[in-house]
Amino acid sequence: MAIKVFIERKIEPGREIDVHHALIKLRSRAMHAPGYISGETLRSYDDPHTYLVISTWNSVEEWKRWENNPERQAIEAEIAPYLTEPPKTRIFLYTA
Repeated sequence: MAIKVFIERKIEPGREIDVHHALIKLRSRAMHAPGYISGETLRSYDDPHTYLVISTWNSVEEWKRWENNPERQAIEAEIAPYLTEPPKTRIFLYTA
């Protein structure tokens, strides 16, 4: 069953470009991961330091494999110093 993964990140002011480039790199790598369907990156209208990445995966298992992939974790480690708090990840299932 397809799922949506929402990752919210709060970025230090002045670090938006650094994070933007890392998020592009993350998505380009995810596109080659088994189970990846699509993704988008949004920036909050009310708080320009809040980013939301929404990705669609074939299954929770495929997302979890990508979430634990060392390449993904290395890119996340590049982003971590620019965050004001840990990212919030939520998984949603499609319902009828």
